[in-house]
Amino acid sequence: MSKSVEEIIMAGFGGQGILFLGKVLAEAGMAAGRNVSWIPAYGPEMRGGTANCTVVISADPIASPIVLEPDTVLAMNRPSVAKFLPKIKKGGMIIYNSSLIQDEKFRDDVKVFEIPASKIADELGNSKVANLVMAGAYVKHSSVLSFKEVLNNLPKIIPAKKKELAEINKAAFTKGFEYSGK
Repeated sequence: MSKSVEEIIMAGFGGQGILFLGKVLAEAGMAAGRNVSWIPAYGPEMRGGTANCTVVISADPIASPIVLEPDTVLAMNRPSVAKFLPKIKKGGMIIYNSSLIQDEKFRDDVKVFEIPASKIADELGNSKVANLVMAGAYVKHSSVLSFKEVLNNLPKIIPAKKKELAEINKAAFTKGFEYSGK
């Protein structure tokens, strides 16, 4: 791990698996021996409105789990870009779902990566795995977690009642990691 701490905000519509996306990264970080925090933000927005969560992954103890200026934003929809793009640290990164976000203006002082997460998920046969596609893209473009750390931990994170989704979740994560678009 080249950075000692990474602060991430994941955001999208309620129902897009934003909280699970955060849990995947936090649990993988914890399994890799790092300190983590995971704070979901949910309420009436869970189905249809904007939901988000923050994750901090650190080699050192975490002083505060509150993320005001994230290193990275994973944006699943346009309202999430509007809300969190201004908050990203200079030199930070945004990875966005280009299936749902087109013709967006981004800052020139952050790295921008687009991934058609919803399209890739649909091609895999389950639109609900777009969050895992985003997780794969994040791991590819960040140095905080390795591909194997997340992939090997995925089966442990999937709830027992959804174990039949283990293989498609692994496939979605792998496709997101392998995507080589803009």
